[in-house]
Amino acid sequence: MRIVNIASEFAALSKTGGLADVVSALSRALAARGHDVRVFLPAYGSLDALPLDRWEVEVAQNVELVLGPHHYRYTLQQAVVPGNTFQVYLIDCPELFHRPTLYGEDADEHRRFLLLTRAALDSCQRLGFAPDIVHCHDWHAAFAPLLLKTTYAWDRLFAATRTVFTIHNLGYQGIFSADHADDLGLGAGVSQLQQSDLYAGRINALLHGVVHADVVTTVSPTYAREICTPEHGFGVDPFLRARGTDLVGILNGVDYAEWDPRHDAYVTERFNSEDLSGKARAKAALLHRMALAPTVRAPLLGIVSRLTWQKGLDLLYEVLPALLAKRDLRLVGTGNGDPALEHFFVHLQRRFPQQVVFHRGYNEELAHWIEAAADGFIMPSRYEPCGLNQMYSLRYGTLPIVRRTGGLADSVQHYAAATGEGTGVVFEHADAQGLRWALEHFLWLYSEPAHFQRAQQNAMAQNFSWDHQASLYEALFTQR
Repeated sequence: MRIVNIASEFAALSKTGGLADVVSALSRALAARGHDVRVFLPAYGSLDALPLDRWEVEVAQNVELVLGPHHYRYTLQQAVVPGNTFQVYLIDCPELFHRPTLYGEDADEHRRFLLLTRAALDSCQRLGFAPDIVHCHDWHAAFAPLLLKTTYAWDRLFAATRTVFTIHNLGYQGIFSADHADDLGLGAGVSQLQQSDLYAGRINALLHGVVHADVVTTVSPTYAREICTPEHGFGVDPFLRARGTDLVGILNGVDYAEWDPRHDAYVTERFNSEDLSGKARAKAALLHRMALAPTVRAPLLGIVSRLTWQKGLDLLYEVLPALLAKRDLRLVGTGNGDPALEHFFVHLQRRFPQQVVFHRGYNEELAHWIEAAADGFIMPSRYEPCGLNQMYSLRYGTLPIVRRTGGLADSVQHYAAATGEGTGVVFEHADAQGLRWALEHFLWLYSEPAHFQRAQQNAMAQNFSWDHQASLYEALFTQR
């Protein structure tokens, strides 16, 4: 099949979270299965700092693209990303993409990604590439299905094209003022915009992907069910329920070429489920590097996360200080986002300098070291479409401490001492009491070496490889 991926992020080039990992790994897995995969991404200004081999594509240089009253020019670039056999294209439009951060709150935010989507489809025309599938990721590419039905309906190049829209996080919907409807360039197709939204004075990008794509997917089976409810549907649940069997949940996979303690490029110590001595050495090395009190017996907890309400880390406010004060344990965390959460972790480090280190921001090397060295990994999410870190943790024998929601529920099984089955600690309720119970239960499990090692071995035996998950997408593409 000929597959086009349109996305705002791609691992190794532009990343704020799991979206980048998924787009990269799924594209690689599909290409490995023999498909012709083309990925279209923004050429963010931050790419200039990377040792990236890229060049301009002759058929698409300095192309004018009109979005309502706004005139832009873009150039199509092709890039070589090490380890990838598929083609990566960059949409270079400095006016829209050379900004301090990947995302912002500027008045033209919707036009940034509308240009990405339009330029990707225009580039297919210029390249003469007729996609069987246009796979649109999150709200940034959500208008592609509607555009193919309207603005591009005349072109037989897309006559057999089917569209797949994947929701990575329903909490981000790309809502902008209805005053900018002309930016979409739909012509008579403007009647296909959601009229209830227009009446309310807004346009919801993600909603139009849900309504107009041939099939809608999301990143775990449980999350697919959750977003059909008012509690988790963020106002889109009636439209999602209306899709019926055309809404499919496929759990994300893990790129074990990058995340595996047997050959992790960032971590010097090697280990596997049969010999965990390297994990103990990794723990000692990280504690030394972070200038934390060395320990053999005390557990090390890890956090790698965006600091947002969704992630539930504010539940630690009344739990973690008391636990650190009375129990011998260590914590290494990295993340940024909510200033209140950043302040909490910074203050925690000041109060417990021998037990806690917090790194503000994201550091890929440190993230790998935390996964390799920690004994437990905290993910108390209020909702979690899929999550990847809990699956990374499983491979490293770092027991996930998670709430039963979304992809966390689909990938982590609560360890039961009676049967010796399970891979982590799972709690039910998104409140401090639930998280306190989970942390205390983890500490009990850690104090029982035979059970803890059994849980580690169970965890490391799990297989969430992209090869298997890509086969599910492949089947979806061929059946629809």
